[in-house]
Amino acid sequence: MMQQNLIDPALRTTLAGVPMVSPVLTASGTCGYGPEYAELLDYRRLGGFTTKSVTRHERPGNNPERIVETRAGLLNAIGLANVGVERFIAEKIPFIERMPTSVWVNVAGYDISDYTFVIERLDEHACIAGFELNVSCPNVKDGLMFGTDPRLLREVVAAARAASKRHPMIVKLSPNVTDIADLARAAIDGGADALSLINTYVGLSINAETWKPNIANVTGGLSGPAIKPLALFNVHRVYREVAQKANIPILGMGGIQTTSDAVEFLLAGATAVAVGTALFVDPTIPQKIAAELPAYLSKRGLSHVSELVGRFAFAK
Repeated sequence: MMQQNLIDPALRTTLAGVPMVSPVLTASGTCGYGPEYAELLDYRRLGGFTTKSVTRHERPGNNPERIVETRAGLLNAIGLANVGVERFIAEKIPFIERMPTSVWVNVAGYDISDYTFVIERLDEHACIAGFELNVSCPNVKDGLMFGTDPRLLREVVAAARAASKRHPMIVKLSPNVTDIADLARAAIDGGADALSLINTYVGLSINAETWKPNIANVTGGLSGPAIKPLALFNVHRVYREVAQKANIPILGMGGIQTTSDAVEFLLAGATAVAVGTALFVDPTIPQKIAAELPAYLSKRGLSHVSELVGRFAFAK
């Protein structure tokens, strides 16, 4: 385990007002609730940890097969399988209270009351740094409803914002839309403190031998290196057209595997980055990126990671 005094002050930053020792987090849906990776990741080195989605009621998720590896990516249709908010409080909060990093709880639902119920139940817990609203899951029925309609998105974010008295709110946006900038504006109008970009792309995998889908749900969400150029484009566009002017930070994600990947997202306009699918290849990637960033900054003559944010956006 790396010691606390090895954390470089050049990496310290904030996300939606929450102090972080580095701009590197885990992405929701990829590392459970915390205990699953505790022996593999030094959480002290991370800027934050994002839980898998928590819903009002316990969910078994979709039927198997739910995951298939694709060329340069992963297609999943887990279906928001989770323990539900009551079991989350009883079984997961005790561990989260001991985690030495900021913990963001990803919240999902089918209607506005689902979101507000979960947030109201969790808002009293000081061990939670904030909430990430999952309004853009592509592999559950109606999972994209809020994330593709600006009016509905504004409404659910406003309701969630009102339900939380003490925690900041990140809104995770879907790339499966005509104009992601419009959705970003709607989320900010509703009260988002930060934006998370991006969720997975809807994809399909077919078995050439059986002529059937490789996933029981037929379609799933595509993540991993295959979507990185698309994710970068979305981060850059939202930063340039919406977030920068509104002074709203972006948590960038989508195919990040290396320190160079993380730097690209920062240059595109992200304040922080999250590693997701790559955890299944190497669970230590987030802390490796955090450990390598100071050398990159030094090589470039930079004193703080914030000097990278949005620099590409100003390139002529």
